[in-house]
Amino acid sequence: MATFQVVDEFANFLGKKRDDLSADAFKAMLTDVAPTKAGTQIKADITEIAAGNGYTAAGVALTGVTWTETGAGTGIWAFTSAAFAWTAAGGSIAQFRYVVIYDDTSTNKDVVGYLDYGSEVNVTNGNSFTVTPGANGVFRATVN
Repeated sequence: MATFQVVDEFANFLGKKRDDLSADAFKAMLTDVAPTKAGTQIKADITEIAAGNGYTAAGVALTGVTWTETGAGTGIWAFTSAAFAWTAAGGSIAQFRYVVIYDDTSTNKDVVGYLDYGSEVNVTNGNSFTVTPGANGVFRATVN
């Protein structure tokens, strides 16, 4: 199972009000080139896979995005969305390993983080690749 890695600069972007987890639009895109926690900041830092066969350039829009406290007074906040997917049609989607989530509303398309599936993923014609956020959401922030 892939673990979501929040990129380092994202905390800075939140502090500077560049990203609004409650109101902005977010997207997920695919890459076969490893993002890094320290070096990846914006969408332009990502080498996206080729569009085609069911994959659209810039990725898919996330729906049902929420930023909520997990319980009153817990100090644990969760960013989540509904499941999202890509379905190969007319051929295979280009091979990838990473799913990157970014803020499509922000001027620079700030990267939130990424999932590393640990090996290449191949989605062949007629098949789908689905990302379903778990019970803890895409990621959690805890205030101590």
